[in-house]
Amino acid sequence: MKKSCLHKPLLTLLAGSLLSVTVLAQSKPGAPSKPHPANNPHSPMMLAGDWMPDHPHQIDFNKLPKVPSQHVIVNDVRLEKGVNQHNYLVHHNGKFWIMWSDGPGIEDRVGQRVKFATSKDGVSWTKPQFLTPVPPNSGKDSEHYGTRTDKGFRHIARGFWQRNGELLALYTVDEAAGFFGPSLELRAFRLNKSKETWEDAGVIYDNAINNFPPKKLPTGEWMMTRRTHDYVKTGVHFLIGGDKKINEWRSVPVTGSNADLTAEEPNWWVLPDNNLVALFRDNRKSGYLFRSFSADNGQTWSKPVQTDFPDAASKFSATRLKDGRYVLVSNPNPKKRDPLAISISDDGIVFTKMFYLIGGRHVDYPHVIEHDGNLLIAFAGHKETVEILKVRLSDLNNMKPVSQRN
Repeated sequence: MKKSCLHKPLLTLLAGSLLSVTVLAQSKPGAPSKPHPANNPHSPMMLAGDWMPDHPHQIDFNKLPKVPSQHVIVNDVRLEKGVNQHNYLVHHNGKFWIMWSDGPGIEDRVGQRVKFATSKDGVSWTKPQFLTPVPPNSGKDSEHYGTRTDKGFRHIARGFWQRNGELLALYTVDEAAGFFGPSLELRAFRLNKSKETWEDAGVIYDNAINNFPPKKLPTGEWMMTRRTHDYVKTGVHFLIGGDKKINEWRSVPVTGSNADLTAEEPNWWVLPDNNLVALFRDNRKSGYLFRSFSADNGQTWSKPVQTDFPDAASKFSATRLKDGRYVLVSNPNPKKRDPLAISISDDGIVFTKMFYLIGGRHVDYPHVIEHDGNLLIAFAGHKETVEILKVRLSDLNNMKPVSQRN
């Protein structure tokens, strides 16, 4: 007998209404129980504080206290109508390095390459140079340059990996028709320290694009996220390994075919008790981040659940500070990628403070690092400029939330 779909719209509407009521109830004091990686992984609590309004989607971002910072533009392709996106930072051998995707027109078209620049202080930067060569048959002389087609290729910046004293620059190559092409590879260049040139280090993993470079697990192994060329069907994975050889990894599934989540651009970190937490952007545009926990060093993960932390369905970045706190830089306005805000957590699970970084325009794809008492935050302005905020931790530490309760 053919199943009837007559009531599906009604069920979807009811489910959405119940979800809104649930989130609203959870924002009330004492409603949700505190999350725990092993004992309570399904709690939605991720944002809390006396300063918050009754519902996280009621936050007035223009009323968030603004963090003092130095602001610089590293690269600008507005005049040539290019694209600058996917910013990554690192401090290595006494200076800062930044990389990004640089290409024609809209992001990730045929001919896109990776550029980099360096700085001693994070404020004054060298003239940008290309890090990767021209993708195969996809230079400016190609008839496919600047288009979306599987007949041309692109490079996408994927971050710096500091491994055993070396600096590796990660990038992907694939066909430029969509997200992503069947030839997808995660590759690397290795910095020649004496010559300060980049040398091909080969394939890191086939059919993989990471989101941020590998980080160390408590076991001593490395871990990074993986999306395959058909990740919409296969879900998000994690790659674990990299300690013996840069191209030896095992792939662990995380989200699978989760009907509640269209997972995109995941991020993860180690908690104070050595358990792990992972966050996911939701391309269904629910307006919230999703979260999963692992209590066995990334081998298995709890089912991702929708948190109460608002999000614009954009990339976000987090790091653990030397004093043990965690900071999360994101676009928390569910309506648009404006502004960038920084949120602070003592335990890496629940964030209790949120402050305004920069906005009044389209700003996205941040990457935050800590060095010598400062935060450096790279981001893109309307996907056309590579920009940096330099924030003194002493200034951030002196800031206090302002109540938005009625």
